[in-house]
Amino acid sequence: MKLAIVGATGVVGTKMLEMVEQYKIPYNELVLFSSKRSSGSELEVNGEVFTVQELTEDRTKDDFDYVIMSAGGSTSEKFAPLFEESGSIVIDNSSFWRMHDDIDLIVPEINTPTLNRKIIANPNCSTIQSVIALKPLYDAFGVKRVNYTTYQSVSGSGAGGIRDLEEGAKGAEPTTYPKPIYNNVIPQIDVFLDNGYTKEEVKMIDETKKILGDDSINVTATCVRVPVISSHSVQINVTLDKEASEEEVRDTFKNIPHIVLMDNPAEGVYPTPFEATNENEIYVGRIRKDPTMANTFHVWCVGDNILKGAAQNTVQILKSLIENK
Repeated sequence: MKLAIVGATGVVGTKMLEMVEQYKIPYNELVLFSSKRSSGSELEVNGEVFTVQELTEDRTKDDFDYVIMSAGGSTSEKFAPLFEESGSIVIDNSSFWRMHDDIDLIVPEINTPTLNRKIIANPNCSTIQSVIALKPLYDAFGVKRVNYTTYQSVSGSGAGGIRDLEEGAKGAEPTTYPKPIYNNVIPQIDVFLDNGYTKEEVKMIDETKKILGDDSINVTATCVRVPVISSHSVQINVTLDKEASEEEVRDTFKNIPHIVLMDNPAEGVYPTPFEATNENEIYVGRIRKDPTMANTFHVWCVGDNILKGAAQNTVQILKSLIENK
């Protein structure tokens, strides 16, 4: 199997290489691509050193079986169709393809690709962990309404976000965010739209419905950047279709391999980014009934945005495609 990784030198790309090792992806040939600026650097995968190459249009004709991309929307817009035309299956981590009607938007624990086209989109990082928490509730009780509030770490903005936090602590002005992130929170992720929502908030709203395959769910969101290096936290306020008790809601999260239930606040047991960082699972806790709305519950979930929110989910999609070929 011939595999290409585009954006291999970035924050997510380097984690993809780790996930290729962890999930034992059985390639015969591996090619690492980046922009011209980062080409020539060397990266190690499975004990072998690879020289990163510049991605050009000609290289899309190299008969790759699979291509995983994490190089931004403009790169994906240009190059994903070229790889597709050459017969490759592309798994893309950017936002560009996610809401195209003919493109699969996949979280392997929830849905499977139809491959109407040979491009598969990886969802937004906060959406992934949120729908993983919602899916057991959706299956058991049905979901009528969801209100998200996110607390998103700076690594979601790549190296620039991390730099703004670390250098901001030394008094430097931000270069990635519109305001300082050190000792601050910013209720803006991506640009504002005419309706007052940000693009990030609309991503979460639209992607939740597409992944769960249910346009009837009422979804809203507020997305906030916080001064944390790794892992996103999401407060989910969810209204269920069927009546449920707090204990029944809590029980739905038990014995699920990809969910860790940490929910005993009286003993100080609840998830934070500290527990979730560098872990593959989604952490859930602080489950309680909302007394202001009928059949509504609060659920707090935390996940590593670079792993399950990006690199891990992408490589899981790849692994499932290989295994079900």
